[in-house]
Amino acid sequence: MIIDPICKIEVKEDEALKAECDGLIYYFCSEGCRDKFLKERTFARTAYDLIIIGGGPAGLTAAVYAATLKMEALLVAKDLGGQAVDSTKIENYLGFDFITGPELIDKFKHHLFDSHYIDHLMSEVEKIEPDDGGFKVTTSELTTYTAKTLIIATGMTRRRLGVPGEEKFLRKGIFYGNVQELSFVEGEDAAVIGGGNSALQVVENLHTVARNIHLISTSELTADPAVVERVGCLANLHTYLGYKVLEFTGDRTLGGVTIRKKAGAETLSLPVKGAFIAVGLEPNSSLAAPLVQLNERREIMIHPDCSTFHPGIFAAGDVTDAFGKRIIIASGEGAKAALAARQYLLNLRKAVCA
Repeated sequence: MIIDPICKIEVKEDEALKAECDGLIYYFCSEGCRDKFLKERTFARTAYDLIIIGGGPAGLTAAVYAATLKMEALLVAKDLGGQAVDSTKIENYLGFDFITGPELIDKFKHHLFDSHYIDHLMSEVEKIEPDDGGFKVTTSELTTYTAKTLIIATGMTRRRLGVPGEEKFLRKGIFYGNVQELSFVEGEDAAVIGGGNSALQVVENLHTVARNIHLISTSELTADPAVVERVGCLANLHTYLGYKVLEFTGDRTLGGVTIRKKAGAETLSLPVKGAFIAVGLEPNSSLAAPLVQLNERREIMIHPDCSTFHPGIFAAGDVTDAFGKRIIIASGEGAKAALAARQYLLNLRKAVCA
């Protein structure tokens, strides 16, 4: 495995840019990282006007706009793509009738690294603190960066059911959302738990692989009507609406799921080899929670310009209370947040000069 020494992204030797220093060859994801490496051999930069935290569609779009606005910005993310990487079918993202999540994120990364470069670092932010008219950001390597303004675009993580057997059979039959390798349930029965777009997307991916698919939802299906109509035509789909999961069972690997009709006493035991859980997401807001206001769902509350209730902190994408959890909406919010952060910085400079 070859790692870019600047941003810590894994790169392929035959595709990476190279530089030789002191008899050693270094590999880089982009010209920007290579130039930064050569420059920072004598001085490592830690102060910026803007730090963007999060590498999903909102964070990546904010980074591209920060670059086009010529802002001194740093993108910090533990990975690139966020939840979009798990999407095997994205429909009607403007410009594409159909594209997969990994394909779309590859286009985002190309846009950022090759067309509109900004400094970026693959790391996890562990702490945010107010600091002398700005903010101090500490990463998992205990490196500290400072900025006058922040954009929080940390997205969401998949919600768990919290029932017996869920942890025991994790990756031994239980998966969250889509998995790229579906051979685990080839020719076998599988369960999909959830009723939204993500759950029904799993059903569509499974229907030619699994023998029978048991779709389990605590309520009516909430996915887009067109998706609900499509999966309703699948001959091997068995739907259990108004049921909740009680337990996952099995020996070394998953062997079944026990469900019960809500407000009812009778239980059903469904023999399945795989269970795909897609029951929603939880906002990754704990990092910013001490500084911003959260709603009852723990989403960061924002104004129309993506500003939060703490001056200098902006938020974008699924971590916020903005309406609509869609990739295209998150991208638009990321662009808006970058524009608003730039205006905030301009207003700061005007205040200093006044």
